[in-house]
Amino acid sequence: MSDLLGVAVLGAGHMGADHIRRLDQVVSGARVAAVADPDTARAKEAVGGIDGVTVHAEAEAALDAGGVDAVLVASPGPAHEEALLAAFARGLPVLCEKPMVPDAAGALRVVEAEARLGRRLAQIGFMRRYDTEYRRLKALLDTGRLGRPLMLHCTHRNVASPPDFTSAMLVNSSVSHEIDAARWLLGEELTAVRVLRPRSSGGAPAGLVDPQFALFETERGALVDVEVFVNCGFGYQVRCEAVCEAGSARIGEDHGLRVARAGEDRTEVPQDYLVRFADAYDREVQAWVDATRQGRVTGPTAWDGYAVSAVAEAGVGSLETGERVGVELGPRPALYRA
Repeated sequence: MSDLLGVAVLGAGHMGADHIRRLDQVVSGARVAAVADPDTARAKEAVGGIDGVTVHAEAEAALDAGGVDAVLVASPGPAHEEALLAAFARGLPVLCEKPMVPDAAGALRVVEAEARLGRRLAQIGFMRRYDTEYRRLKALLDTGRLGRPLMLHCTHRNVASPPDFTSAMLVNSSVSHEIDAARWLLGEELTAVRVLRPRSSGGAPAGLVDPQFALFETERGALVDVEVFVNCGFGYQVRCEAVCEAGSARIGEDHGLRVARAGEDRTEVPQDYLVRFADAYDREVQAWVDATRQGRVTGPTAWDGYAVSAVAEAGVGSLETGERVGVELGPRPALYRA
């Protein structure tokens, strides 16, 4: 490995382009070595001005490019399983954006493939674990000063959904972040889910069930509720309140500029997740680069990615039927028990 970690970025869309910028301009110890995207013109635009980068239409061509030491997967979710398995076959460490794999069966295949290797290569991109507020909440809950957590109240709102967004994606794309955050904050698995359908907003595209309300049960009896509203129209908001036996703690109140003038007190609302969680993404990728350069893999595991996909899949089932759906996880390999 050279002095700089050579990273192949798979996907040059909104998320991929931001990671290319981050690796080139923000993160230390790494460089963009290759980029793959079926839209090679988009990929070339994303790497404009960066020296020494090769651009490819196929993911595997980027993985085999010269100077590639690691992989960052930012392609659409259905392409993740193939990309992860290709990285494993080459022994390449990989940071994979969520969802690790959209369906539970595919996610379990990734877990089993990595377990057969006998070592971790994958970190999954649940960046809220790197957000300052989430980390403070986690540290507070771990002290036990507030007693046992009883409930988590969560809010997840977007200005507008992308054109191809489906009702199921409110659960398996948007709420997947809350699923992982709840598992991490509480230190326990989610065992059942029910997704309710309020009347849809007039601002939602025709046929999209938006907003939705999800209620999760945990293995030790806590409850987690999530309001997800991806066409709220006014901003990007993520909030979480932990209600415990001896107190409560809330995060996500203010993240924009606050201005007071001429009889008004106004606060900006972020319009995009890349704005709200910019620092978390920076810390996440820097931590991944630092660990990879030291021959280590840290952060959320492939098992975390699989568990989230399994819970989300149950949530989509509940959305379709209106019934409570249990979550069934396969056996956890020894690789993920430490």
